[in-house]
Amino acid sequence: MMRPRPRQMREVPVAELMTATTLHQRLNERKVRIVQVTSAARFAAGHVPGAVLVTPNELVSGVAPAVGKLPDRKRLTALIQRLGLDHDTCVVAYDDEGGGWAGRLLWTLDVVGHRNWAYLDGGLNAWVADGLPLSTEISAPTPSTAAITIDRDPIIDVEEILARLGDSSLAIWDCRSEAEYRGTKSGSARAGRIPGALHLDWLDLMDPTRHLRLRTDLPGLLAGAGIRREADIVTHCQTHHRSGLSYLVGRLLGLSIRAYDGSWAEWGNRTDTPVETGP
Repeated sequence: MMRPRPRQMREVPVAELMTATTLHQRLNERKVRIVQVTSAARFAAGHVPGAVLVTPNELVSGVAPAVGKLPDRKRLTALIQRLGLDHDTCVVAYDDEGGGWAGRLLWTLDVVGHRNWAYLDGGLNAWVADGLPLSTEISAPTPSTAAITIDRDPIIDVEEILARLGDSSLAIWDCRSEAEYRGTKSGSARAGRIPGALHLDWLDLMDPTRHLRLRTDLPGLLAGAGIRREADIVTHCQTHHRSGLSYLVGRLLGLSIRAYDGSWAEWGNRTDTPVETGP
């Protein structure tokens, strides 16, 4: 069987990393839509003024075993319309955990072709640490009637990964814990990793001493893990939640990166996918 040619990703704008101070200055801009991705209870306890809630279950299919796969077009359309987005709207996303769920939302926006977005560095933790105000008021944007198209460019599926195992131009970034990567812990029927996968834990991308803001040495950190800038990078975790952050980091660094939304929930529960274990 012929091996597929290395993929050439279309050029996309480099994503924006926004500080809490900058967002505070832009709170009243009409074309800025602030989105908090957390539980409803966390949102109700206090959020960035004007923010709109997206709950994590709105971003995943929920269909076992690969529960983290992309929702269907009907659900995605409902989400985008509820947020009232148009092409001129800059979405600023954040969460309360350092970027996993926010990154998952931003990947979803890429999939529906809305690449006008920014990430609030450090999310809710950094906002509170900077002494900025919280609100409990509920904002309801005017819904849009926009139809969506699904852009497969930010996505890779299990068949392409299987076809390209051993391809030196492909870098598989496993951002789960070291125990999951080595195969001593698993949330699936089988434990281990995709053969040839590189490991860099999503938690290592954020700085707990700076209220979960992203680390300032990310290019060197990725290079030290063997994740080459010129590679076709694929990232995954168990359900493409934690890898929301690794995808986000790749976009912020201008890398050619895609997400395997089936992740280990799919790979580890199949019987026809090869597995490596150990260091």
